[in-house]
Amino acid sequence: MVKRDLSALREEYTRASLDEKSAGSNPLEQFNYWFEQALEVGLPEPNAMTLATVDQKGRPSARVVLLKELDPKGFVFYTNYSSRKGKDLDQNPHGALVFLWLELQRQVRVEGRVEKLEPAISDAYFNSRPRASRIAAVASPQSHPIPDRKFLEEKFREAEKQFGDQAVKRPEHWGGYRLIPENIEFWQGRQNRLHDRLLYSISDGHWKIQRLAP
Repeated sequence: MVKRDLSALREEYTRASLDEKSAGSNPLEQFNYWFEQALEVGLPEPNAMTLATVDQKGRPSARVVLLKELDPKGFVFYTNYSSRKGKDLDQNPHGALVFLWLELQRQVRVEGRVEKLEPAISDAYFNSRPRASRIAAVASPQSHPIPDRKFLEEKFREAEKQFGDQAVKRPEHWGGYRLIPENIEFWQGRQNRLHDRLLYSISDGHWKIQRLAP
């Protein structure tokens, strides 16, 4: 049990505002603008995002992954296809992302369809990773139960020995996904809890903007 009085924790939001006139007409451009600001102020891992998925029984799960690219179609991340999130996305190819930049009093929520990346794109990113990270992707049966830490370290050493001085090729069970947004909401904390919330929704290839009550 938490012994602190959580109901007494308060933070007043006064850093900035967000309105329809200053927001970009395209949410990916608006996201990139906010993301660049997060980089400029030196936030730790501003590309960290919560990814929520749902399995075939409608049970949600969430975890933090890293955004590795924002391309014209959407948000790109990489993982083990046989992990829990990979299995969820096989059964229900939709997901939601949340970026939280507390120091800027900002949050971005993204919802949309998820697709696997073309193998060549996954290959290119995999080959750009440090060698140890590539070996770990081969060795780790992500999300599956293992007996202990020693088991994982032995798998890593086995993979190191297997490849020797040869190139570590991307395993078929590892690669990238792209979340293609259908809705993107930008949240800017404001005083007295009257926060700014702008929701971008796509219809017939065009984005419309709505203001939501906080």
